[in-house]
Amino acid sequence: MGDGRATGDGRTAGNGGPADPAAPAGATGAPPTGTPPTGAPPVGASPTGAPAFGAPPAGGPPAGAAEAPGGRPRFAKPLTTGALIGWTALSAILPGAAHLRAGKRRLGFILLAVFGVPLLGGAITAAIAYLSGNTGFFARDNTLMTGVVLAVAGAIAWFLLLLFSYVTLKPNRLSGRGQIVSGIVVGVLCVSVMAPFALTASTVLTAKETLDIFKPASTDPTAVPVKHEDPWSGRKRVNFLLVGGDGAGNREGVRTDSMNVASVHVATGNTVMFSLPRNLQHVHFSPGSALGKRFPDGFMRELPNGGLLNEVWQYAEDHPEVVPGKKAGERGPAALMDAIGHTLNLKVDYYALVNMFGFARMVDAIGGLKIRVERDIPWGGLYGTAGTIKAGYRTLSGEEALWYGRSRVGSDDFSRMARQRCVIGAFAQQATPSVVLLNFTKIAGVAKKMAKTDIPRELVEHLTNLAVQVKDARITSLQFVPPEFYTGSPDWQKIRTAAARALRRSELPARRPQAAGVSASPGASGATPAATPTPLASTAVRPSRTPTPNGKPAGESLSELCGF
Repeated sequence: MGDGRATGDGRTAGNGGPADPAAPAGATGAPPTGTPPTGAPPVGASPTGAPAFGAPPAGGPPAGAAEAPGGRPRFAKPLTTGALIGWTALSAILPGAAHLRAGKRRLGFILLAVFGVPLLGGAITAAIAYLSGNTGFFARDNTLMTGVVLAVAGAIAWFLLLLFSYVTLKPNRLSGRGQIVSGIVVGVLCVSVMAPFALTASTVLTAKETLDIFKPASTDPTAVPVKHEDPWSGRKRVNFLLVGGDGAGNREGVRTDSMNVASVHVATGNTVMFSLPRNLQHVHFSPGSALGKRFPDGFMRELPNGGLLNEVWQYAEDHPEVVPGKKAGERGPAALMDAIGHTLNLKVDYYALVNMFGFARMVDAIGGLKIRVERDIPWGGLYGTAGTIKAGYRTLSGEEALWYGRSRVGSDDFSRMARQRCVIGAFAQQATPSVVLLNFTKIAGVAKKMAKTDIPRELVEHLTNLAVQVKDARITSLQFVPPEFYTGSPDWQKIRTAAARALRRSELPARRPQAAGVSASPGASGATPAATPTPLASTAVRPSRTPTPNGKPAGESLSELCGF
């Protein structure tokens, strides 16, 4: 008997006899090689008839599938040009997607972990820093430099990722036209995916350059060293002098057109904004200082109509002997801080000067200021002929916001001061972190050219945290204007008493909210506020008063006074 092995021509091997002529065409006298005898289970099946683990599905691989050695499908379906481009692009968002599509699962998951874990970790770190109030972490020098390095590394890594993904999908299987089209599109994608990283690196470098306006404490021998664990040196309050400088081309030196002191309660962030008139006369300096000895009776007391507060800065710059130990550019701020601090009975810790035209550019950089204009404000030209800011809720451009705070047409210096503090308050409220980040490059460009400060670089991290705290806290305001305060012959003790009272009130818990539809009507200091109906939004209200009229009690909220 033969062994029943079939040959390729239909004959059976063994005895050399021909195949059974009665058998059907294509059949032999014995089962083909690999076919089990009659009654035996099929190959790949268990004795019970169930498919064995790892056996190919019945019917073989899907139609059109290319087979790898061993009969396993390499692709479920051949990739088209569009599909190849799509999977490559998806890899930019979901690293490893192209490798998973190509059947390289292990490598795909490795790429997903390598690229995804750092991104997830960075997002979690940023969220924790923001929610914990430690946004100043991002202002550190080492954080900024790390950001630049990571951005550059990310750009290179994503470029290589897309290129590797494209090659893994085997574009050589496409037609010649498909290879050209896919190559061009993926090349553009490789370059485009680097753009966000390049923008990030550029923005971080701009931030680092902008922070150069903050000089290290080591450059000023008189500066107080900054301790990370106690940046404010145990102070309950920290006081900043905010100066708007009018350094127009037709004027020599700097005229301090706007002077405000922001006194911030470190624990709560509650802030009192003190507005000082530019024409406050004959201010005094600290006893024992060079300026105090030169003007024991007040600044230029010998001039009945002179000796204005806005002249102190430039006077000190022009007379080096009155502020010994300070260089040019430092004498003016030091003299003004001393005069204002002595007037309010506060120690002014730091100052920041912004050129008025630079402030206008900052307003444009954040998209304008939304503000309530109480009455029509003519501005510019001769007697306000350049234009008019109409009454109502407006979004003012930088130029309009500048003139809204500076125009004297139909008003006096004190009404102008009231508008200025509303502009400052509106800017502080509307320059949110998200707005600043979206417009950071513009703001930084203006700040580098138009701002000056003595806040040390080491304090910026802590100042950032404090600024975020202030944004959510209560800001009150006090201006020293007639009829309560006379600028020509000031009652210095009255000014100090009012300032101390405003500071005490700012540290008290917030007042209980009024009932819906009513608002607090300001009265005398310490009096119980009366409830008055709030006009409906549709009512046309055009008050003739200034936004923060003179005679308001000390410590009124800017939100209430300015209608934020």
